[in-house]
Amino acid sequence: MVELALEEDLGTSGDFTSQAVIAPEQPGCAAFVARTRGVLAGLPAVSMVFAAVDPHLLFQPKLEDGSSLVPGAEIAHVAGRMRSILAAERIALNFLQHLSGVATQTRLYVDAVAGLACQILDTRKTLPGWRLLEKYAVRQGGGHNHRLGLQDGMLIKDNHLAALGGGRQALQAAIAKGLSAIVPPMSLEIEVDTLDQLDMVLPCHPHIVLLDNMTPEQLRAAVTRRNQLAPQVLLEASGGITMETVRAVAETGVDRISVGALTHSAGALDIALDYMN
Repeated sequence: MVELALEEDLGTSGDFTSQAVIAPEQPGCAAFVARTRGVLAGLPAVSMVFAAVDPHLLFQPKLEDGSSLVPGAEIAHVAGRMRSILAAERIALNFLQHLSGVATQTRLYVDAVAGLACQILDTRKTLPGWRLLEKYAVRQGGGHNHRLGLQDGMLIKDNHLAALGGGRQALQAAIAKGLSAIVPPMSLEIEVDTLDQLDMVLPCHPHIVLLDNMTPEQLRAAVTRRNQLAPQVLLEASGGITMETVRAVAETGVDRISVGALTHSAGALDIALDYMN
């Protein structure tokens, strides 16, 4: 990703402006500074950017990923050839701002359910190519990762069931086939959107049931039924959950809440690179 970013920003000619106005060996020093509150994530990526542009640049983090930021907080320093710092500046900030934005968004959701026995999870709704980094940022914000991709977990969704004809037979057949195919520690999760469907799948003992777009009242009823019929099955709520509703969802007793907004709707955190004399 760093190589792709450098290729699209520098092309084959490099930083034409800096080459024209900055002497080749002119030294420089700059500091990454937070302009707003948030959570830091992305320092390893920034280090890789500077190393790729110029291995002689000295990058010195002042904080660690996962740190809480306040306006004016110095995050890291970089020193070396001014041309090199200028060439790497935007790419380094792109990584740092985006990943810190994801971590900050995640921390808001995690803090919203503080004190409750419920995990906040991400989804596969990530920017193409950025998944590992965005899921890393989720962890820095205190969240948990859902499966990384289709290859490391089984989630039977509504379209799988529709392809099997729908109804009780499709639900139970899908679980049976899935349980026979998974390899530990892989888990099997199945999506339901009604309490009747939940009653159909609980006797089949999937590892996790995804409760899609249910109201808090339905979620509380689902928890009660799970506790009675299959207490070992985890319940995960998902679908349209916002900062305003996440605590009420967690209070229903579900074990997990998956939130696509952690990644697909996180804004870039305001971080600047200030040059020092």
